[in-house]
Amino acid sequence: MTRSEPVPGGADLEVVVERLAVGGDGMAREPEGRVVFVAGALPGERVRVRVTQRARDYWRAEVSEVLEAVPERVEPPCAEVSRGCGGCGWMHVDPAAQLELKVGMVRDALIRQGRLTDVGVVAAGTVAPLGYRTTARFAAGPSGRLGLRRSASNDVVEVDGCLVVHPALGEMIATVRIPPGSELTVRVSRHTGARTALLTAGGHPPGSRSRPRVATPRSAGPAQHSAIQGLPPDVRVGPDSSLVERVGGVDLRVSAASFFQSSPESAALLVGAVGRALVASGTAVRRWADLYGGVGLFAAALLPGSEVIVVEQSHSACADARHNLLNRNATVIESAVEEWVPAPHQLPLDAVVADPSRRGLGREGAEVVARTGAPTVVLVSCDAAALGRDAALLIERGYEHRGSEVLDLFPGTPHVEVVTRFGRSGP
Repeated sequence: MTRSEPVPGGADLEVVVERLAVGGDGMAREPEGRVVFVAGALPGERVRVRVTQRARDYWRAEVSEVLEAVPERVEPPCAEVSRGCGGCGWMHVDPAAQLELKVGMVRDALIRQGRLTDVGVVAAGTVAPLGYRTTARFAAGPSGRLGLRRSASNDVVEVDGCLVVHPALGEMIATVRIPPGSELTVRVSRHTGARTALLTAGGHPPGSRSRPRVATPRSAGPAQHSAIQGLPPDVRVGPDSSLVERVGGVDLRVSAASFFQSSPESAALLVGAVGRALVASGTAVRRWADLYGGVGLFAAALLPGSEVIVVEQSHSACADARHNLLNRNATVIESAVEEWVPAPHQLPLDAVVADPSRRGLGREGAEVVARTGAPTVVLVSCDAAALGRDAALLIERGYEHRGSEVLDLFPGTPHVEVVTRFGRSGP
């Protein structure tokens, strides 16, 4: 790992941004040719920046003044940005331009990290830029008010509202108080209007797919309720609380402690992209695996009549998946994917769908996928760099990149969602 040091007081520098780096920072060069990653800058802009970190091979900086802006730059619609809220790092980017910028980041990652030369990457859809999130996680500020993390910091910026959350969640921001150091995940069903809340210990970034650390025992809904002040009486509290969401005509139970996509619209876009990738393989899928399967979204919505094995390590999500897949030919296995060994009678598989956390499959996950012998792998990635690394690992194991679809499920942020099809090399 390259060591870097903060720059006390910073240093001013004028640069021209060449392109976007994976993660959304602008990439420029200082006069001696060293790469400078500039938070908040867009390709083609001339900006004055303040250097915040210096490493041997690169510097990091933030924009102090935009000298020549590009048409994609807009005034952030959210007042919380100027107060330091880092929840939406791309509020200064025109929503109409964000998806194509993300396509470029994904293509760059597949070329640089994946070492591919012929890359098929297309834009495949986006959700509305405002009011789209039906799941949100807030941190407690010093006074217990709800807030979001400052960019590149653990500091909490208390907010008066949030433009990207569903109104049924946004109305709680001004009134709810939680213990300092804790976080509150709130969710609303667009299908039924039901709401849930889960209090956890701090430390997980917003949108994390890691299992939440529950601040009270699993059965302690009343104890959680007493620790949350100002919560509307209809909100179901605690890890055992749940609601029903509908995606593509399929009803899914989602418990408060289970991961789910940022909205049912996001989930529907993902289901559509994964379904297209499976169809594009050109082979019948009779038995398949849904790895990191969560509450059973893909297993419930895709390939009716097939046999599916769902592998998921979250106890809460597995319980939801078993409920959601009662009418399917499905086996739910509670296990880390990296530790799963398919039984002989479960092989061969016709396809694997894998939706890992932000860090991707990694070497162990890629090895598990390869051991299934599945001729088709559909990989869902929420980080472009992780996709690039995973592509290289799968290619090493005999797969070929057969195309990627980029979805914008987090407008106003540089976060990407990519559905990629891999097929076995050769005939």
